[in-house]
Formats: sequence, C-alpha cells, structure tokens
Amino acid sequence: MNDALRALFPVIDRFNYLNHAAVSPPPAVTIAAVQRQLKDVSENGSVNFRNWIATKERTRTLLATMLGARPEQVAFMRNTSDGLSTVANGLRWQPGDNLVTFRNEFPSNIYPWLRLRDALGVDVRMAEERDGKIDLNELIGLIDAKTRLVAISQVQYASGFRADLERLGRAARAVDALLVVDVIQALGVIPIDVQAELVDVAAGACHKWLLTPEGVGFLYLSERARERIQPTLVGWISVPDPDDYANFSQGWNCGTLAWETGTGPAALIHGLEQSLKLLSETGIDRVQTHLEMLTDYLCERLANKPYRIVSSRLRGEKSQIVCIQHTSGLSALNLYAHLKERRIITAPRGDRLRISPHLYNTPEEIDVLVDALP
Repeated sequence: MNDALRALFPVIDRFNYLNHAAVSPPPAVTIAAVQRQLKDVSENGSVNFRNWIATKERTRTLLATMLGARPEQVAFMRNTSDGLSTVANGLRWQPGDNLVTFRNEFPSNIYPWLRLRDALGVDVRMAEERDGKIDLNELIGLIDAKTRLVAISQVQYASGFRADLERLGRAARAVDALLVVDVIQALGVIPIDVQAELVDVAAGACHKWLLTPEGVGFLYLSERARERIQPTLVGWISVPDPDDYANFSQGWNCGTLAWETGTGPAALIHGLEQSLKLLSETGIDRVQTHLEMLTDYLCERLANKPYRIVSSRLRGEKSQIVCIQHTSGLSALNLYAHLKERRIITAPRGDRLRISPHLYNTPEEIDVLVDALP
C-alpha cells in the first residue's frame, strides 16, 4: 500500500499498530467527517437534519453493497450483540428446539443463545475447537431436524479460523434452519456475498476492520429470516412513514428497516461513509491479498523463533488474524506487555498472542514485530 494511504493513519507516528481485530484507528478522512457533522449540529442545530438522513442512506447502500445485499435488508444497530440478541429474541421458539454453535465464539455470539437455554429450554449445542480450528464435520453433525439456527463467526477472534459459510449454509438449509453469522472479524477485509454464501443473518460492528469509532453496528436479514424473525425493539422510525406521527396502523417498515428504532449516531455514520468509501475504492480483494501477504510473511519470519502458530494457514481457512504461542511458556500477557513497551500493539487472547494488521501496515512493521519478540 502506498504512502498516501499510510498518511491517512496518524497512528503510525506513535505505534506499530497490529491490533485491528480489537479496535482500529480510524483514518483522518473518517475523523474529519465525524467532526464536520458535530460542528454542523453545534452551529446549526437541526437545520440540516435531512442531509444527515441522506448520508445515512448513502452509507446504508455502501454497507449493503459490501455484504452483497439490498439496502432495505440492512439496519443500523449499536453493535454486534444488539443484532444477535434481537435475532434470538425475535424467533418463535418451540419445545425441543435446538441451535448449533462453536464453544469458542466471542461472547456476543454466545450469551444471546444461553439466555434462550436458561429462559426457554432451547438446547444449545457447541462444537469444540480442534487444534485451532472448527471441525466443520463435527459441527454439522450436531444439526438435526429440530435445529432452528446455526450461529458462527465468519472469522474466529481467538484463532483467526475462517469458516466455509456456503457449506454451513447448505447444511442449515437442509433442515430449514437459519445460518446466523457474526461478520465483525471479516467484513471490510474478506469479501462476502450473503446471498451466494447462503447467509440468513449477518451482524457486526464497525470499529474493527471497517475503521470507524465505536458505537455503530449493523444487522442483515435475508427474506427467509425476515419472515421468521419479528422486531422486538421498535420505535418511531420502525414504520414506513415516521413523519406521520398520528398514523399508528402503518405496520412495520420493509425488510430489516423495522429494526431501526429512532435517532442514531449521525456523526459516526458520517465517518462510516468515508471509511467504507476508502475500503471500497481500495478494493476488498486487494485488501485481502495485502493482508494474506503480510500474515504469510509473518508466519515465515516466525519459523526461526520459539513460537507455535495456532492459526490455520490453509487456503480457505486462513484470515488476516494470526495467533501464536511461545513454546517455552512465556504468557500471552507477558508478550503483549513486552511489545507494548516497544510501542508495538497486539492483543492477548487467552493463552494466545493475537496479531492483526490492516491495509496500511507494511512488511517492515512485521519485521519490527518479529525482531522484538523474545
């Protein structure tokens, strides 16, 4: 990636930042857009409200395009947890129903399902991790005629394992279940086509690979998911004509738009528009290729160091996340602290050190990281 792109990320002047799977530093164009909207409110109050709505709709279209969806199928949420919780709560569960997931999912993709288990007796079936991977045969083997949904992350936060969504989608549809995907660790750096890959629900947030400050997320529902899931948290903009304050017989808005309840984080959405433009103009395929090059190079450089690479590097399974373990017992937390003292930012995740570069990182920064590892 070129110097002009790197110049958009002032974090490079302070840190070797390799922790985008947690929180990404937004580019300067994104922060400028956020500041412009806040300045507009400060100086003009609500005068330009309709312009904010227009920005929101442009941003929705950009997000939908990145997902391979239609704009009316994508709603803005606060975060991934809100999206997955509204799916869990909006289905009509029956005695004997079950759902299938993976035990090492991020908690956002576990707690909504455990609440169903505790409150309604839904059987929550979990595949185990096998050598840093999900055994998809094992997970699919948990699916039966009473399975209502399969919940999985496109990329696992603690291993970097990338799931074959289309294969899981076929397995789910064989028993008429929904495929529910947490895409927060993939969208923006790995291409996805929710329709082609048979994804019924996609939920995520924008503060990781989508390069936007925390506070804005999204929910996608396929047509078959929309038929089965009801909105459980609604408000004044959940209807087709929210400006008609007296018509309470409108019914819910089309597609997933019924899930938007009221005013949202307008400034953040202004920023998100700029981040999505940057990613789209760069090209998601190009970003993916760059990050595969960086992470492959990282793994090659680690070959002569005392580290085990936990993350699968097989085609179709590898991602932009690499998790490693020290073979002589140094803890992930100690490694993280050691690197942070040298202004290299990674993340400890359990007994693993997680390294996650983004589009502006360089092989030279990978060299600095590897040379600094004990």
